[in-house]
Amino acid sequence: MSSEAEDRALIRDLVENWALWRDAGDWERFQTVWHEDAVMMATWFQGPATEFIRVSREGFERGVNILHFLGGTTIDLAGERAIAQTKMTISQRAEVEGVMCDVTCTGRFYDFLERRQGSWGIVLRQPIYEKDRLDPIDPAASLALDSDRLDRFPVGYRHLAYLQTVIGYDVKVDMPGLAGPELERLYRRGETWLAGGELGDPMRPPLRRRRGTRGM
Repeated sequence: MSSEAEDRALIRDLVENWALWRDAGDWERFQTVWHEDAVMMATWFQGPATEFIRVSREGFERGVNILHFLGGTTIDLAGERAIAQTKMTISQRAEVEGVMCDVTCTGRFYDFLERRQGSWGIVLRQPIYEKDRLDPIDPAASLALDSDRLDRFPVGYRHLAYLQTVIGYDVKVDMPGLAGPELERLYRRGETWLAGGELGDPMRPPLRRRRGTRGM
């Protein structure tokens, strides 16, 4: 049986491998960080991790430019289950209103993990989008955004969503942010997971409130 310190190191390694292997297009190794029934939630995709890998690879091969940078991680362990929160920044480059731009979005990866047959893997990844900005690559360029389109999205990722809709993605408009009911529902789901409860449908909020650790 591994020690708590070993489990924490393995989970941290898994989180780091997710970002490195995904951004490098190392798809065979990227699929090893997920359990077979895992689910990925993102602004532009919600569904099985197997499908997320497929569409990510297709986008990568078309030149879709999305990168991930990681910060600190905190992990709550409960036997064969864990919740890991990792500070992150998403960076995406694309043309917006005729101007080549970079969007950066800062937040957290909130991961539901489980050890199965001796190996840790992600069961659900739900990003938390805290704040973002959009900048022309050329500082001298003039960029005018459609305020109506921008205001359709939550403040934590409105510029990221703007760019993604411009290039053709359908963006989910109720993802967790720095605060609010979506974040509270995510915390309750995490508490239920650590207490041994069912994960439920990630596309729907949990039905019951449980007490426990939230701001881990």
